[in-house]
This record gives sequence, C-alpha cells and structure tokens, in this order.
Amino acid sequence: MKKKEMEKGIKMVLHCWRTILLAAAVCYIISGILVQAEEQTGATVQAEDQTADGISETEISMEGQNPQETWCGLTYDHSMELLYAQQFQVDYFEGGYTRIAIGEDGCFLLVPEDGEIPSSLEPDVTVLQKPVQNIYMVATSAMDLISSLDALDAVRLSGTDTDGWYVEDAKKAMEDGRIVYAGKYSAPDYELILAEGCSLAVESTMIYHNPEVKEKLEEFGIPVLVERSSYEPHPMGRTEWIKLYGALLGMEEKAQEVFDAQVARVQELESADKTGKTVAFFYISSNGYANVRKSNDYVSEMIALAGGTYIFGDLGDDENALSTVNMTMEEFYAGAKDADCIIYNSTIDGEIHTMDELLDKSPLLKDFKAVQEGNVWCTGKNLFQETTSLGDMIVDIHTVLTQEDVSEDGLKFLHRVAAE
Repeated sequence: MKKKEMEKGIKMVLHCWRTILLAAAVCYIISGILVQAEEQTGATVQAEDQTADGISETEISMEGQNPQETWCGLTYDHSMELLYAQQFQVDYFEGGYTRIAIGEDGCFLLVPEDGEIPSSLEPDVTVLQKPVQNIYMVATSAMDLISSLDALDAVRLSGTDTDGWYVEDAKKAMEDGRIVYAGKYSAPDYELILAEGCSLAVESTMIYHNPEVKEKLEEFGIPVLVERSSYEPHPMGRTEWIKLYGALLGMEEKAQEVFDAQVARVQELESADKTGKTVAFFYISSNGYANVRKSNDYVSEMIALAGGTYIFGDLGDDENALSTVNMTMEEFYAGAKDADCIIYNSTIDGEIHTMDELLDKSPLLKDFKAVQEGNVWCTGKNLFQETTSLGDMIVDIHTVLTQEDVSEDGLKFLHRVAAE
C-alpha cells in the first residue's frame, strides 16, 4: 500500500515538473516572438521616417533649436548666430545651399548658380537661384540695409519713387537710372517687372492688405519675400536683418561688420547710469490726435537703452499689430506734460524747426515742461528708412538727455526745435 502511494506521489511530482517546464518553454517562445515583432516595428517606423532616397528629414525650428543632420536631402552644416533678431533664421547646408526662414510662413532655399534643386524639396519652400539680382524693392526699411552692404547693384526696381527716398545712395541710383520706379506695393507695373527679369520682390507686411498682388507676382514666377523687421521687439533686431540680406547676396562678412559697428555704439551705453529723465515721442495727426508709441514698441526700447524712461509706461495691448496709439490732446496733455524731453516724430507730416510750428499743431503744448525749458527735439525724415543706424539714434537720445550744451553737428537723427 505504501509502495503504491509512493509511486503515485512520484508521478504527481513529475507531472508538476513537466507542466513547469512546458510553461517556461511557451514563455520563452512568446518572448522571442515579441522581441522580433518589436524589432520589425522599429524597422518599419525607421523606414517611414526615411525619404525616398533614404535620408531622414528633420524640421528646422525657428525657436532656436539646433537642426539635426539633414533637411530635404541636404546635409546640415551650421546656422547663423543671431543676437537680437527673432523673426528670421538662416541655416547653411553642404554644397553652398542656404535655407532662410522668415516668421511662420516664409521659407526660401538659396541654390548655387549651377546647383540642382533637391528632388525631395518640401512644397512650401520657395527656391531662389543664385545670384539674386534685379530685385523689386518695395520694403523701404530694407533698402538702407542693402545700401550699407554696397549692394545696390542687386536692386533694379523700386516701390518708392525718387522723391520718396531719404537713403541718399538709393535716391542717387534712381536719378541715374540704375534703379527705376515700378509702382507701389498695391499697384506694381507687372509688365516692367517682368521685362527687367526680376528674380525677387521684397515686400513689407503691407502686402497682406493686397494679397492679390502677392499672388499675381508669384503667378508670374516672381518669388515674394515679406520683410518682417518691423515685428522685432528690440531695435537692434531690426538692424540685424542686414545679416539676412548678407546671406541673400553672399555678403555675410560685410553684414557682420556693419552690424557689429552698431552694436558697439549701443554697448558703450550699457555701463552708463540711468538718466532719470522721462521722454515723450509723438506727432500730431491732421485730425488733431496725438499719435504715440506703445509701451512695448521698439522706440520705447531705444529710449530705455539710451538711459531714459518712456513717459507712457503701460500703454497699449497686444490685440493688434499696430505699434502706435491715437490719443486726444487732453489725454496726451495729462500723460506727457511733465516729460523732461519731448521728441517730435517728423516721418509722417514733416519736420518742424521752431516752437511756433509746434504750437500751431496744438496750443496745449505750450504748458509742457519740456517746451518751457526748451528741451524739444525733432527727428529727421530719414529715421525709419535708415534701419542700419538705429544704434546711432539711441546714442543721439542719450546725448540730448545727458548734455546741456548739445552740438547738433554730432547728432545724426535729431535736431533741436528752436525757441524763435
């Protein structure tokens, strides 16, 4: 009896061991299957990330992230270093290819003169074949940047007529016939633009008010670059756009030199103490309103960099892209009558030279502290066209805030409004 019970127990133990071994074998097989499936899945994902020619594509971000090795079949080399500008990015690829990204919707690929256009190029990328020439320059702020590069030969057509230019080299080029007027942004002379072999139209953001013009130019095969330097919050960000045009025209070293010179001008003020002086910057519109800059505008930033304080510390909002606000003269009086210095913006309705001219615009201004103390200045009309020299404007403001006997010979953009 005991022998039978023992045999039965042994059989049960053997059965348990067989079950355990069988279960282990099944787990081993299943594990192998899962690993193989995972490897196959990974291979599939990797294959899906490949382009038709087997090169992985990577989007290059405008937010300062480093691009990875390839883009549209091109091998990445390096990116342009930017100190202030936020509205564009330039990336360089092997073989002389350059990618320029502007804002959120402008992407251009500069292709070498004898280079091939990548077959895997994304559909929203605009191709510019080097050299870029016979430019139709509509964005006035860009003309000074190109002039500072000594590259006006690349511009053939202008959206501003001769008498509208304050960039002297551009004005002279038009008088000599080297640059011709081809109509303003809203009404270009398409026939002339095509006849001159235009390879690029440089437009301001005003073109968005006439999108049909942009569409028509592109329909004719003319690429359109929308200049967004006016969206730069820092004044030196606007000047740094010279680097974009340097890349466009193959003049990066010259662009860097010009930019560095302006940065050096501003950096001279970094160690200076704040002046404690308040500044109002404005003009009087034809309907009697005071047009002033928003508190976060780049002009307000120039005043701060110069050691001053913009008189309207919390003005405006981000609901619209306008950089200015219209005030009634009563509102302007309440906010700015105690400003230590007032700067009249002449770029809209012309320069003023005497207090009588200023008071003709509004008699309320006679009670302003700055008017009574003779600390009233006016900008030259060239201020907003000479984008390259915004560092000089900052130095001008610093000078009038810190020196009692200012020699106007040393100022580039400002002149004193005389008492008589």
